Amino acid sequence: MPQDNAKIVREFVQEVISNGNIEAASRYAWEDVVEQVPLPGQGPGLEGLKDVIRAMRTGFPDIVFSIYEQVSEGDKVVSRFEWTGTHRGNFLGIPPTERPVRVWGIVIDRLEEGRIKDTRIIMDTIGLMTQLGVLPASPTP
Repeated sequence: MPQDNAKIVREFVQEVISNGNIEAASRYAWEDVVEQVPLPGQGPGLEGLKDVIRAMRTGFPDIVFSIYEQVSEGDKVVSRFEWTGTHRGNFLGIPPTERPVRVWGIVIDRLEEGRIKDTRIIMDTIGLMTQLGVLPASPTP
């Protein structure tokens, strides 16, 4: 019976990101997992992935990561997501602003034997930085 890769990705998001059980990441991703588009300063492999999740949960302790659409074919899963949180800790060198954020993105995961082998995240970082007040909001026409 084939693995339900989309379900594995959803469980990873819920357990590791939203619930904060970062050590459980090893159940869902390989030690040598490759982030194709790493965040600034992200180290390699599983430890780098865990560090990024820790940084997100430090910056946004109330983070909720929700998957709204998924397409799964073969070993790949594409997920359209949104995460929300309140900026209560340092994140990417930005001190807490107490601002709520809502950030959209798409992630493409490739799984091997039921665990994530490589991942590529495309996230609205410009929107995030605008919501945090780091970048000016676009003028309205």
